[in-house]
Amino acid sequence: MGGVSQDERLSRALLSRLAEPADRRIGRLLAQRPATEVVELVRSGSPHVPAVERYALRLDSADPEADLARAAEVGGRLLVPGDLEWPSQLDDLGEVAPWALWVRGTVDLRLAALRSVAVVGSRAATRYGDDVAATLGSDLALRRWTVVSGGAFGIDAAAHRGSLAAGGTTVAVLACGVDVAYPPRHDALFARIAADGLLVSEVPPGAAPHRTRFLVRNRVIAALTRGTVVVEAAVRSGALSTAHEAARLGRPVLGVPGPVTSPMSQGVHRLLRDGAGVVTSAAEVVEALGELGTDLAPRPSGPTDPRDSLDPLSARVLDAVPARRPATLDSVARTAGVAPAEAAGALGLLEVGGWVRSDAAGWRLAPRGAPR
Repeated sequence: MGGVSQDERLSRALLSRLAEPADRRIGRLLAQRPATEVVELVRSGSPHVPAVERYALRLDSADPEADLARAAEVGGRLLVPGDLEWPSQLDDLGEVAPWALWVRGTVDLRLAALRSVAVVGSRAATRYGDDVAATLGSDLALRRWTVVSGGAFGIDAAAHRGSLAAGGTTVAVLACGVDVAYPPRHDALFARIAADGLLVSEVPPGAAPHRTRFLVRNRVIAALTRGTVVVEAAVRSGALSTAHEAARLGRPVLGVPGPVTSPMSQGVHRLLRDGAGVVTSAAEVVEALGELGTDLAPRPSGPTDPRDSLDPLSARVLDAVPARRPATLDSVARTAGVAPAEAAGALGLLEVGGWVRSDAAGWRLAPRGAPR
C-alpha cells in the first residue's frame, strides 16, 4: 500500500464516515496536518474545526475498522494519498480532493487511470445515445483505454458494458458504498465491473446514495481521467457538471453531436457551441486525448472517384466530350474553354487512360465499363 501508517489509514476511513465528500473544511485541515490530528480535534470538539458539531454527531456510530473489514469481505480496500496506487491527478481538485477512496476490484487504479477517458451522459438515453456510448466503450477498450463513468442508467451503463464486451477495463465511480448496488438493477453489471475493472467511492461500505453525492462524485470522474466525452445530455443533465468540472481542471471536453430535434442532445450542442471538441468515434477521442502526433485518427472519406486522379485540365476537357455523338477537336476546346493545342494534349492522355476514344468523326466518351 505504501508508506502510510495504519493509524493514518484508519483516521481517513473514519473521516469518510464523519464528513461528506468534497467538504472544504476537512480538506483545508488535511492540507495542514495529518488525518490523525484532524480526528483528535473532532473528538475534542476543538474550535479549530469549523462546525465541529456536525462531524461529532456521527462519531458514536462510526467504526472504521468494521468498515475496512466489510470492504475486504467484498474484495475491497481503502486507498489514501501516499499509497502507490493513489492517482496523483486527483490532487488537482485542491481543497475538495478526496482524502480517501474505497475501491473494489483487483485492477490498479493509478495504472488504469493513466490512459482513461470519462464517457458520460443522460440517464434517459435514446437508442442512438446507447448505441454510440456502447460503441465508444468497446472501441476505446480495443485501443487499451480505460472507460470511466458513473454506473447510472443510460449512457453510463452503455459505456461500461461496451468496454466489458471488448475485454477492456472500466471504472465506475459511485455515489454509494462499493458494496451497494444502486440502481439495484445494475447488481449484475457492478459484479462484472468489480471482477474485471473497479468500483470506486468516497463514501464507506454500506453508505446509501444521496442526491448531493451524485453531483460531487462527478468531480472525481473528471479529475481521474484525461478528458470527458458527453454522448447525450439535456440542458439540465447532471452529466454536464462532469464536463464543467473537466473544463475547470483544464481537461479536454468532447461532445458527440446528435439530432438537432432531440432534447437529449441540446446540452451537448450547447457544450459544442461553447468550444467543446466534436468527436464521432473512439479514434477521434484518442486523437484528442492521446500522445501528440502518435494517436491520430484517420480522416473520414467517401467513396473514391477515378476522376479524382485527373489533373484539372484533363478533367475540364473530359467534361466537354459528348457521350453519344462525336465532337471535333475545336468543338471540345470551345466547350471546355481551352486552346485547341491544350485540348489535343489532354485528349491524347485521356485516350491512353481509356476515358475517350476517337475516330474519323471526332471524339466521344469511351464505352460503358471504361473509367468514368
